[in-house]
Amino acid sequence: MTVLRRSLVFGTTVALGLGLTACTPGAPEVPEPTGPIVQLGAPGEPNRTMSPEEAASLEQAGHTEADIEYMQMMILHHEQALTMTGYVEDRTRDRDIRLLAERMRLSQDGEMDQMAAWLQERGTPLRDEHGGHGGGHDMPGMLTDEQLAELEAAKGAEFDRLFLEYMIQHHQGAMEMTADLWAAGGGQEASIGQFARHVESDQGIEITRMQQMLADRT
Repeated sequence: MTVLRRSLVFGTTVALGLGLTACTPGAPEVPEPTGPIVQLGAPGEPNRTMSPEEAASLEQAGHTEADIEYMQMMILHHEQALTMTGYVEDRTRDRDIRLLAERMRLSQDGEMDQMAAWLQERGTPLRDEHGGHGGGHDMPGMLTDEQLAELEAAKGAEFDRLFLEYMIQHHQGAMEMTADLWAAGGGQEASIGQFARHVESDQGIEITRMQQMLADRT
């Protein structure tokens, strides 16, 4: 079993009879996959087996302005999440909070590398050159300066509560941004479609986990 090149993954499981390599301008045509390809479904939806023709069509789908804006905004969104997880070590001894924050740090740090590579491969800047998005503060779920300051100043049980409440808010914002991407007709290029589904699935699971942790502490 081999795997489609990175532009077709971010969570896609692939079974191919022949391995594929990345396409570059002027490169010879790559043969179409000959085996079944499993496309991960959105949260709550089943996986779907695609034909080789469907996979080839997805691979050829181009990105849109909505895709670019989504990736640029999500990088800023992840940056704030990493700021929040960076507060954890010095402000709580709660083992569950520390483990959760470390998982988020590793996951979102890796996703930022993926997003940066996606934008760079398409000759697009990592940030909006026109200064849009208000430095990120106007995005769904983003904490205000006041909320960040409140979180930074808290310790112990108060920090734990605020961290969970604000990270739930933050994750819900990422889910909203992803829903907006679908609504704008984005996510048709295979790589960004799989990435957006990963955001929905991963952050949805973490929201449920944090809600339970918050309930256990009240």
